[in-house]
Amino acid sequence: MSKRDEMIEKFAADLKDKIGVTPDMDLLTKVTIGLGPSIYNADSSTVSSSSDAELETVKKNFLIKKLGLSDGPKLTEAIDSVMEKYGKSNRNKYRAVVYYLLTVHFGKESVYA
Repeated sequence: MSKRDEMIEKFAADLKDKIGVTPDMDLLTKVTIGLGPSIYNADSSTVSSSSDAELETVKKNFLIKKLGLSDGPKLTEAIDSVMEKYGKSNRNKYRAVVYYLLTVHFGKESVYA
């Protein structure tokens, strides 16, 4: 099993165990591949829900640029909702899991088709 496959398994386990979602493995794999080598770096592989700058980066670079959504309060609400589902007290919120949940939330799976 490759290192990337191991990471995808870890992300899938987080979705199942911490959020109670059975992931679409094909979509999760594509989201993970889209993140490139950042998934192997301890800092860039996670999202800090307590950092406004970090959440703004998720909004601008992922929701607006990658998914093509228009800026507005719905984006911040969606990020807050995902962070709530993942658990505010959970220190390691994997970026791939957050992006997967946001992609599904907005029904933008076609971006990864």
